[in-house]
Amino acid sequence: MACLVESSTVETSDGIKLHTKVFKPREEIKDNLVVVLVHPYSLLGGCQALLKGIALGLAEKGYRAVTFDMRGAGRSTGRGSLTGFSEVKDVVAVCKWVCDNLSSDRILLVGSSAGAPIAGSSAIQIEQVVGYVSLGYPFGLTASILFGRHHKAILQYPKPKLFVMGTQDGFTSVKQLRNKLSSAAGLVETHLIEGAGHFQMEGPAFDAQMADLITGFITKL
Repeated sequence: MACLVESSTVETSDGIKLHTKVFKPREEIKDNLVVVLVHPYSLLGGCQALLKGIALGLAEKGYRAVTFDMRGAGRSTGRGSLTGFSEVKDVVAVCKWVCDNLSSDRILLVGSSAGAPIAGSSAIQIEQVVGYVSLGYPFGLTASILFGRHHKAILQYPKPKLFVMGTQDGFTSVKQLRNKLSSAAGLVETHLIEGAGHFQMEGPAFDAQMADLITGFITKL
């Protein structure tokens, strides 16, 4: 493996212990920036292991990447919430830990599936976040019952944003994505992956492409 992986425990403001992994390049670190990855919906089995491939890809490209199990997932304590608002505290705690322990003052937040609305609501609370990437943000009507109250935060967020989505995403149509983003503040980029479904894009076959898109976006920050 072309990177080092270190495990840590991060404690949140409300006493939850989060199992966290740091993926570090073996060679020279390219940038002070750290990529913090937020996994899909815990209540549907989401956990940090789903993001390992992307984290490895980023470390191989010279960037430090951090994954973690949100409350109630994997080896973290606590219970997952239905709407993802408790998990915002988890993202904030991990980003604070990154600044304190990895001597970084620049974070790129990347959220996958339901991790995207959670990361979006967290970004506004963390001044060190310099950009945001969404992998399959569930903007559609059904998903909005759970995550609709997160939309406003990321749409009004002034820093650069990249939204990656498969054109066959079962939760959000391309039209719904474009309608939502038409009102978004700041620099907004979209990257559509032709023919890819929501869960298919979460799979390992797309990890290398996701790592490429993320590193390409980093160069613009």
